Amino acid sequence: MWDQRPSFRFEIDNFSDKKAVITSKDFVAGGCEWYLAVHPKGNYNDQLCLFLYVANLESLRTGWKRSAKYYFLVLNDSNKELYKSSSKNKLFCAENPARGTRKTLPLSKFQEKGFLEKDKLIIEVYINVVEAFDGEGEDITGFAAHVSQKRIYCRFQKLEESVKNLELMELGLKLDSLKSKLEEVSLEKKKSHDADESRAKLLEGRVKNIELMNTASKLHSLKLKLEEIALERKKSYDADESRVRQLEERIKNIELMDLGFKLDCVNTKLDNADESRVQQFEERFKDMSMNVGFTLNCLNTKIEEVSLERKESDDVRFQQLEESVNNIELMVSSLEDELDKKKDKPSNDGFWLVD
Repeated sequence: MWDQRPSFRFEIDNFSDKKAVITSKDFVAGGCEWYLAVHPKGNYNDQLCLFLYVANLESLRTGWKRSAKYYFLVLNDSNKELYKSSSKNKLFCAENPARGTRKTLPLSKFQEKGFLEKDKLIIEVYINVVEAFDGEGEDITGFAAHVSQKRIYCRFQKLEESVKNLELMELGLKLDSLKSKLEEVSLEKKKSHDADESRAKLLEGRVKNIELMNTASKLHSLKLKLEEIALERKKSYDADESRVRQLEERIKNIELMDLGFKLDCVNTKLDNADESRVQQFEERFKDMSMNVGFTLNCLNTKIEEVSLERKESDDVRFQQLEESVNNIELMVSSLEDELDKKKDKPSNDGFWLVD
């Protein structure tokens, strides 16, 4: 019967970096000491090679022998079985202290992606010792007392090693279980986080849509109000413009009426003016014209007299006299213009002014 637990579990990290032969520590199985040897680069036809060696050969006596059944199990980091050898019953002795297999797995397999997880290789060996002989005339079927004691001691060591391996396996299983649970919890948290994030994004989208709808509604309402205000202002502006035009027309009509009334008053006053005053004014104007004409005749006479008496007098006085005549003529012209103006200007009481 094979023990369900391996006799020894050999874990090799960074396996792809290994080139030389890898040997395990010594272990006890079936009351005997052993160790494993692994050839990572193979020594026969590019295959991974595994060997089981009898340990501490120098401590064994002449003629020692071991008869044992064994097989190898190759695993990855997830304890997935990569290779299992057939069970063999072999005799270990001084001439053949190692047994194993030269053909397990092609080296090309280890280059495949995902074949060797985390670059870690695990080798388990299962050993069932059938017979053991320590040499020096002792029969293979019976052992001396000291050999029996040694075997009891070896079995005790084997039990201790088995207990340790069991504890390590249980610890490894617990760690694997915890690791699995942590991964599940992490996955659930990630899913929950993704779901919450998705819901948050949906809510944000809905809020934005609502805000946009409210904004569009407000803008539409403001647009309607602005159109109403613009229409009211236009109506008010048209009404104001119409009222202004009406007021301007009324003012123009009033001004025209006032101007016509004034013209009628002036015509009426002109028609009713005292004709005697007009005649007096004309007589006074004629008198003034006669006086001015008389004055001019006198001046001309004096000038002729002076010119006759003083032809040889200074030219300066003659020029002065000419300037005086010119000034008098200008005065007369100015008086005539002023009389014409006063004739056309009515007095405050509706009568013409006469000087």
